Amino acid sequence: MKKIVLIFLLIALSLIIYAGEIQNVILFIGDGMGQNHVVATRFIEGKELNMLKTDLFGYVQTFSLNNEVTDSAAAATALATGYKTNNGMIGMLPNCEVIPNLTEILSNNGYKTGIVVTCRVTHATPAGFYGHVESRDEESKLAKQLVDSNLMVVFGGGANYFEELQEDLKFNRFDYLKTKQEMISYVGKKGKKVIGLFSEDHLHPVTQRTSDEPTLPEMTKKAIEILSKDGSPFFLMVEGSQIDMRSHENDLDGLIKEVLEFDEAIGVALEFAEKNPDTLVLVTADHETGGLILNVSGLNLATKKGLSMPIGGSQTVDLETMKNFQKEITQVISHSSNINELKNSIEKCFEITLTPTEINSIEDSQDRHSAIFKVIVGKANCTAKWSTTEHTDALVPIYAYGPGAEHFSEVLDNTDVPKTILQLVEISSTSLIKTP
Repeated sequence: MKKIVLIFLLIALSLIIYAGEIQNVILFIGDGMGQNHVVATRFIEGKELNMLKTDLFGYVQTFSLNNEVTDSAAAATALATGYKTNNGMIGMLPNCEVIPNLTEILSNNGYKTGIVVTCRVTHATPAGFYGHVESRDEESKLAKQLVDSNLMVVFGGGANYFEELQEDLKFNRFDYLKTKQEMISYVGKKGKKVIGLFSEDHLHPVTQRTSDEPTLPEMTKKAIEILSKDGSPFFLMVEGSQIDMRSHENDLDGLIKEVLEFDEAIGVALEFAEKNPDTLVLVTADHETGGLILNVSGLNLATKKGLSMPIGGSQTVDLETMKNFQKEITQVISHSSNINELKNSIEKCFEITLTPTEINSIEDSQDRHSAIFKVIVGKANCTAKWSTTEHTDALVPIYAYGPGAEHFSEVLDNTDVPKTILQLVEISSTSLIKTP
């Protein structure tokens, strides 16, 4: 008993030590990003990821109140409020009690707050940081709640849900941005909020992003610039929203591109944190999607002899070979002027035979690189395999950089994340208790 009390006192003391040292908190959520998503991206791209440069590393368990496998609504609620709830619910307990979230609590304590996403801003994860609805499908209601919230910066998609809220936006002091160019040139104004909705629905995937749609790193940089302008403390949640979408599709190539963009945004935050050492940067996920299974070891003849040998049949294609696929596919596309030339080049380069269905899928795709990659990997007995198109109950990683990072270097429950954040910034976690 004495040992337990001593441990508790040591933990409490360490939290007190960091109280006052932390001015800003930037929380990154890779939607659906499991540890293997990170490993595959690092290995295939052959580069050190920004998220792996962080000080410390731990794991987070993600189950919801009514299901071992959470959805994004319940997971976002846990990460934003410190409470478990049922799948589908946002900012509410199963009995529909409204529970306060981080942005509400921090706003009431002098913090500027913001969210940056590549999905609709009314989607489950961002909604968890401002909304309170019984069903995540109530996006029109969530849009109104966002407009009435204390959020200072909101960047993402979903303009359709705000068409009838233009007067409300003006009344609540929001400047409304519609293009990347408007965002880049925007200068934050005292007493004003800003909302940038750059697509009617979700933003396009990384590989299909239009010239009017900013990248996640660009939105993150601008959000930090605005929130930090007058030296007030701030909290920013940044979501790599489409990691989950590509994982549901079992699109490994698309997934890697989304993780890379997410990681570039993390790099923006780490650069700010290096210059502002009172900033805590956290990177985690709401859940794992796809049940991605990897085997980096045991490289076989396919790797040793390169891509000149067939990859079909019983051969195994490992991650090193897939890394080479990326370069080969780029060359094949650049040297083909039509679909027939592309078909012949693919079959010659990779020594495979494409079916009419596979050819059509490549021709019809807006991202031919991803389509070709998916076909090739699908023909191989690849050691990077998906086990489902749905969410799983796997633990997800959490990376921490800055003051107080060591408090995230163990196995945590997702409800521990907001509680620890509040304790570190010297706001009692009892603030998470429902208020009338």
